[in-house]
This record gives sequence, C-alpha cells and structure tokens, in this order.
Amino acid sequence: MTSLTISLFTFLLLITSICVSFCDGDSNVLCIETEREALLKFKNDLIDPSNTLSSWVKGVDCCDWYGVVCRNSTGHVHQLHLTAPVSAPYHDGTLAEWEDYGRSALGGNINPSLLELQHLNWLDLSNNNFSSIQIPEFLGLLGSLTYLNLSKAGFLGAIPHNLGNLSELQYLDLGGNVFLEEEKSLRWVSGLSSLQYLDLSHVDLHKASDWLQVTLSNLPSLLELHLSHCSLPYDTSLISTVNSTKSLAVLDLSSNQLSSFPMSIFGLHGLVSFDLSGNHLEGPIPDYFGNMSFLEVVDLSFNSLNSSIPNSLYSLNHLQTLCLTGNKFQGEISSAIGNLSSLIHLDLSFNQLQGKLPASLGDLCKLKEMDLSYNEIDQDISEILQSLSKCCSDCLESLSMADNQLSGHIIDQLERFKNLAYLKLAQNNISGPIPLSIGELSSLKVFDVSQNQLNGTFPLNFGKLENLEVLYIWENQLNGTLPPSFGQLKNLEDVNIGQNQLEGVVSETHFSNLTRLTTLMASENMLRFEPNSSWIPPSQCEIIELSQWHLGPKFPQWLKFQKKLSQLDISHAGIADVLPTWFLNLSSQLQILNLSSNQLTGRISYLNVGFIVDLSSNRFSGPLPRLFSNRFNVPLPSLLSNGYLRFSKNLFSGSLSELVCNSSMASMEALLVDTNLISGEIPDC
Repeated sequence: MTSLTISLFTFLLLITSICVSFCDGDSNVLCIETEREALLKFKNDLIDPSNTLSSWVKGVDCCDWYGVVCRNSTGHVHQLHLTAPVSAPYHDGTLAEWEDYGRSALGGNINPSLLELQHLNWLDLSNNNFSSIQIPEFLGLLGSLTYLNLSKAGFLGAIPHNLGNLSELQYLDLGGNVFLEEEKSLRWVSGLSSLQYLDLSHVDLHKASDWLQVTLSNLPSLLELHLSHCSLPYDTSLISTVNSTKSLAVLDLSSNQLSSFPMSIFGLHGLVSFDLSGNHLEGPIPDYFGNMSFLEVVDLSFNSLNSSIPNSLYSLNHLQTLCLTGNKFQGEISSAIGNLSSLIHLDLSFNQLQGKLPASLGDLCKLKEMDLSYNEIDQDISEILQSLSKCCSDCLESLSMADNQLSGHIIDQLERFKNLAYLKLAQNNISGPIPLSIGELSSLKVFDVSQNQLNGTFPLNFGKLENLEVLYIWENQLNGTLPPSFGQLKNLEDVNIGQNQLEGVVSETHFSNLTRLTTLMASENMLRFEPNSSWIPPSQCEIIELSQWHLGPKFPQWLKFQKKLSQLDISHAGIADVLPTWFLNLSSQLQILNLSSNQLTGRISYLNVGFIVDLSSNRFSGPLPRLFSNRFNVPLPSLLSNGYLRFSKNLFSGSLSELVCNSSMASMEALLVDTNLISGEIPDC
C-alpha cells in the first residue's frame, strides 16, 4: 500500500523507539526472578539458528537481554521485541534470500510460560518462522496486551477467537500468515473495544459476511484497517447497511474480489487513505468520493473502471497520491486536475486517456512523480515539458509517458528539472536530437527514449550523468560515434543502444569505469571494438549483444573473463578464427548463444546447450557435437521453455545418431542442420 503522511503504525513505531531508548536505560531495579525463569522456558522451546537470544542466560539481568524491555520503576517485563531482522521473501524469492531468512528467523514452539509475564503489554514475534504451529490460544489470556504483532510468521490453522478477549489491545497484526484457515465470522473481533489498528491481510474472509459490519460498526476507536488479499466477496450490495466508525483514517481492501464499491465507506468522512486496488470494480467512479474531503491517498489501480475521471476526485485538495493505473478510463484529463494543489504522486498509466494534457498540470507545484504511460496522449513533448517546468520543475523526480502518441522535439532546457531521476518516453514519435542539456540532469538514474525517431549524435557531455543506471535508446536513428565520456558513467548497469546508426571505433576507454555493467545490448550498429589483446573488462555482464559490430578477425579474448554471462550474441561480427577451447567451458553457463554468420572454424566435440543456440553460417566441421543440457541452471521466461538448435550452413559431417540419440534434447523444439555434409537416415531413437 502507498505510504501515508499520517499512519498509526508509524506513530506506534515512534513510541516504540522512544520506549526502548528510555524505558530500557540504566536502572537500579533488577528484573523479577520468576519472569526471568519464564523467559528462559520460552527460549528453550524456540529454534534460534542465528543465536539471536544468546544474551538470554542465567545470572544476567533479563532487563539487559536482547528484545526485552522492563519498567524502570518495577523491573517487570512489559515489552518483547523479537521480530526477525529479515522478512520472508515473496514466492519468487531467490534461494539465497530464503536461506538468509531461514538463518535469521526464530521457530519452534511458543511456551505458555509467557502467561507469567503478567505486566506484558507489547509482544512482537513478526517475520519469524513458526511454520508448524497454530497461534497459541493462551495468548488470549494475556490481558495486559496493548500491542500484538504476529504478522508474516508462518502460523497455520485457525485463529483463536479468544484473542477477542483482549479488551486493552490497541494494535493487532495477523497479516501475511498465508496458511491460516478461513474465517466464517469476525464476530470475535467485536470484543476488541480499544483496537486502533487491525491487519488481517491474507486471511480468507470469503465466508465472513459480517466483515464490514464488525470492522466499521463495532470498533469505535479503529484508525487503520488492512484487509488485503482476503478474498472479500464479489457483491457488496448484499451487505446490510452499517453505521460506519467516524475515526477510521486508513482503509486497505486491496487485492480482493469486490465488484462494486461498498457504499458504507462513503460515510467515512475522516478517511485519509483508501486502497481498493486489484479488485473487480467496474463502471464509473462514484461522485461520493467528494464527500471524503480529507483523503490524501486514493488507489483504485488494476480494476475495470471506465468512463472519464470524475470531477469529484479533482475536488480533493488534500490529495497527495492518486493511482488509477490499469483501468479503462477514457477521454481527456480535465483542467480541474490543477485543483489538486497537494498532489505528489500521479499514476494514470495503462488506461485509454486521449487528447492533450491540460496546461493546469503545471500548477501542481508539489508533484514528484507523474506516470501517464500506455495511453493515447497526442501532443508535442515540448509543450508538456514547458508546462511542467512552470511550477514543479524543482520537485519533479519521475516522468513516465511511454507508449503514447507524443511527437516533436525534447526541449533543450532540461536543466530546469534538476531533481529528475526517471525520464521514460519510449514508444512514441519523438524526433530531433538528444539535447545537450541532458548532461545537466545530475540526478538522472533511468533514461528511456527507445523506439522513437531521435536522430543526431550522442551529446558529448553524456558522461556527466554520473548517477545514470539504465540507458535505453534502442531503435532510433542516432548516428555518429559513441563519445569517450560514455566510460565515465560509473553507476551504469543496463544499456541498450541497439538498432541505431552509430559508427566508428569503440575502445577500452568507453568501458573504463563501467564496473557495475550487467547488460550491454548494442546490436545493429556499425561500430568496431578494438581492445588490447590483454584487456580485462572491469565488469561482469550477464547479457552481451553486439551483433553486427566488427569484433574480428580474432575471437574476442576478453569474453574469457565474463564469468556470469547467460546470454551472448556476437553474430555477424567479422570473426574468422578457430573457436577456442576455453569458450566451450564458458558455454556451460549460457542460456542463449548466437555465433551465426561469422567464419568460425574447428571441431566442437560437445556443447552445453541452453535454450537457444545458433551456430549457423560458419565453417565448423567434424561430427555434430554431443549435447548436454544446462537449461536448468538459470531460469528464463516461459516463452523460451522450448528452445532450438541451429547448425545450418556449416561443414558438419557424419550421422545424426550421436546428436539425436545420445544428447539431452528432450524439450528441444527445433533442430536445424540443413546445408551440411550429414549422411545416413534420420534415427528412430
């Protein structure tokens, strides 16, 4: 969810830090012996792979133990801060991330000895790995608790409903425990009369038809409610009218199955943040939004809302974040958008907005991020930049308008946008040169103007962009040489300047300081690379595409030092040499390899096959190589799940038997071996 200006969670964390700093200071009062023994019993049932609780030993004041906070006046333990320092990775997390999490998280069982801590009012076990146990029922007996955080801790089974007996509880977070059982009712929550913060994200509530009644009517002190990923039901019209709490400031119902706006929410006149992103909402946005005049954050992204953006949204003059990406909004953006004088983040991308942007956008003096990508805006880019420079040029940090119908030239006054870090204008019809003033954008991190009609040469001062990380200028009409200052882009990681008309010599100087470079894509230019034969690249690239460069006649020796390479294309590169044996070892890490249309010679006895291998139009000879699959070493998108081998137009000889019958070709989609010296029948194996 979008970060908030006002957040009870932030407030509580601030209070926590104050309490840890002052309540856990020097004290003449030692901890209570019975409480120390209770904590040691609690520790003994835990699995602690990183020895986080190493300070928890007999003979030491437990008020000095890690994560323990005592009251100075009494010595009673009143807070336990035992959140893991590393959160569990998302489902697509790397093995290293999961291992890091496993080493840092506590696990095991939670001993009921905690009941002996009768003054405990704060318990935080979040981000741990209690993946084999349920939330203990005895926690509902800790009557002094005001703060309970069990989020993302791997708990399974049913939520103990006696947690509803904790009448002093102000903060309850059970979110992110994806293995909890579905809840058929939230009636138990009604007992939490002091509750100010509730997070049940990822708890299945599709059968809990009382979710709206309980949370909005029965919790009079509630300030923040988070129910994202809860499978909330499609049809909210079946929900009876509720008397909404007047205190609620933050409402997160994102990533559910709601098909209409719950009308009760429009009575929440004090609401500051409202997130309904990732639902199934259809039709226009109701005008009732104008009733919630204190809104600072509105996120309705990734629904199926249509019609035009209503003026009721433009009346919210406290609004700081408006996110409507991924809908079907049409028409022009109203000039009334200029009324949003507090707006900082504006995301209207992936819609069907048309026409020109209103000049009143230039009145948004606090605007930091504007994303209108993937619409049908038809306007001269210079008009847009001139408008934005009127008031918000000093604060604008991100401008994204990719895949529209923009035309014209980029103004040579970019120095006005001194804090701009992201400029994305790809897939438009912008023409003219890259202005010299681009070099004045010292904060620029991402520059993407690919797939336009830019011409002229690279600005000579391009090397001044010392913070640049991503450079995409592919598929334009740039000509001339690559300036030597290119080598000064010390933070550059990802480069694609392919499909232009660049020419001339590229030397080691162009790469001298590019120590972070991981992707170099520059195919379909007319460049020559002539490094010293002993040159060692300063970076370890994962992707190198230099098709149609002149790299020969010798095979590029500098590739020997690329230990992380997974994708290599040096086709049409004028290489007339014997394929070195060291390259066969390097190929074991490659998933995509293209050496086609050179004059490479020699025999290839074996080849570690990736997803795509193209050796065609060379002069390789001898038997077809025996293949070994390396395709499981590095994951690639599913569209490459069935790769192909292309050995056409070489001098390979012999039969297909060794290749087809004795190689790892189970999931190969195509094998092309035409125009060789192969004989015999197609084997049946």
